[in-house]
Amino acid sequence: MKKDIDFGTVEGVSVAVATAPHVSGEPAWDVYLINNNPFPLDNVLVASKGYGTVDGNEVKTSVLRHLFEQVPAKSFVQIEPIDPALFHINNEYWVSYYVDKQIFDKKYVFVPDAITAGNLIEISILQMQGVLHS
Repeated sequence: MKKDIDFGTVEGVSVAVATAPHVSGEPAWDVYLINNNPFPLDNVLVASKGYGTVDGNEVKTSVLRHLFEQVPAKSFVQIEPIDPALFHINNEYWVSYYVDKQIFDKKYVFVPDAITAGNLIEISILQMQGVLHS
């Protein structure tokens, strides 16, 4: 059972929503998984979904699952593009991965309206502006 599994404490792994100029002139937004550790992450599974309330109506997005065989040390991978129309609901990224034979697991939730111009910071590894969740 899940309660019997020893999930290690996640350290050095972050999820970022970052923007870069697009050829159309509009900003393009993408979600990234960042590995700041000095070791790779293996068999990385990311499940993403959005949920919340808009104008009194419950809203849910589809659950998307992404598998990365390995995320090298001190690197990042693009998880998926994200539509700014979803910034007004919760955006959840559930990340599971292995280091050696130990499993690690953590949920990263960007709460409604957390992804705004006022919250943007420079994310050096991406060389982009974004919102970082650690």
